[in-house]
Amino acid sequence: MSSRVLLHVGTPKTGTSYLQDVLFRNRRALASAGILYPADRFDAHFLAALDLMRLPWGGLESQAVGAWDTLATKVRKHDGTAIVSHEILATASRAQAGRALASLGHGSGTEVHLVVSVRDLTRQIPAEWQENVKHRAALSYRKFLEQVRDPQRDSRIATWFWGVQELPELLERWGHDLPPERIHLVTVPPPGGPQHLLWKRFSLAFGLDGLDLDLEAERHNPSLGVPETTLLRRLNRAANHELEPADYRPLVRELLAHQTLSRRRDSPRLSLPPEMHPWVQEVTSSWIAEIERRGYDVIGDLHDLVGAPPAFDYVDPDHPDEAQVAAAAVDALKAVLLESARLKRREGELQHELLETQKALERSYLRPTYRWRERTVRRLQGGRLGGTALKAYRRLRGRSSPAA
Repeated sequence: MSSRVLLHVGTPKTGTSYLQDVLFRNRRALASAGILYPADRFDAHFLAALDLMRLPWGGLESQAVGAWDTLATKVRKHDGTAIVSHEILATASRAQAGRALASLGHGSGTEVHLVVSVRDLTRQIPAEWQENVKHRAALSYRKFLEQVRDPQRDSRIATWFWGVQELPELLERWGHDLPPERIHLVTVPPPGGPQHLLWKRFSLAFGLDGLDLDLEAERHNPSLGVPETTLLRRLNRAANHELEPADYRPLVRELLAHQTLSRRRDSPRLSLPPEMHPWVQEVTSSWIAEIERRGYDVIGDLHDLVGAPPAFDYVDPDHPDEAQVAAAAVDALKAVLLESARLKRREGELQHELLETQKALERSYLRPTYRWRERTVRRLQGGRLGGTALKAYRRLRGRSSPAA
């Protein structure tokens, strides 16, 4: 059984994709230090989280059946430290959190630690709207903000947002049965800070400091600017009823959003409307006071949660510069054309490979030895004794095909 488990449960948009990419690619290096990151595919912990919480996710939930128990079994069998990480765990119910902790060994001798990475709401709110857009949402920024601020919090948007962002409630839900010294908050530094500072904080939380790890990210979740997000939302509104979820992810989210539009770095960035800052600061101040009262271990600075002041050059994504949106649309169309050409070339290559394979089979069939074996098999199949002998021969050779 693992002597120590570090369970990272979010929150979203706090460098989690980068962290998980580093952990996955460095599994062997971690294992040599006695640290298990149990994953046979990059999204193994995501599937385990879907399974734990029985969440639908565009059909991926069918691949997740049994994934949590498989992961938990690997953790329990490991003799050393194990790391589990995915941000959607932040939305687990109290009962689901209890089941997760127990299945990882809490209460059975394993020292379970909870890790929560957190970022200021001034960045989290616009980032969450953009993430919704990258998952097919077509609602305006104004409507999104209205739902987030609604005290009832009963809409789908508000339920999800506060489920993964309401820090005191999230920490109580996951950590009510853990001592405060085993609950670690990793704060995301303000923008413009030293490179790798967030990784330094992660490495301290997970006990990775001093390990020789490859920190070059292959997977990340890049952000879009205002016109790019507007373009994506308009595409969602126009094509959602025709484009299947299985096609949306590779074509829109990956090709257009991540591989194309995210590379346009000169566009105005999404930000919080200036009039919302006082409300956000009030919420944040109450969080900081409650976290300090509870005595959790903070890696970083709680005042990182205060966030930046209102932007003087705020751009409303519901009323963007149409010329900028048009420029983004040209880049998107270019990407689609190039991808179409690439797929057409690949189709031609596959057809050529298929034709060559067919010719090779035909040449093999025309060889005298092949024709002689085929005639022999047919003669044997025609008689009872020959058929029996042929079956015995195939069993010895491990074959079941008509040709010997």
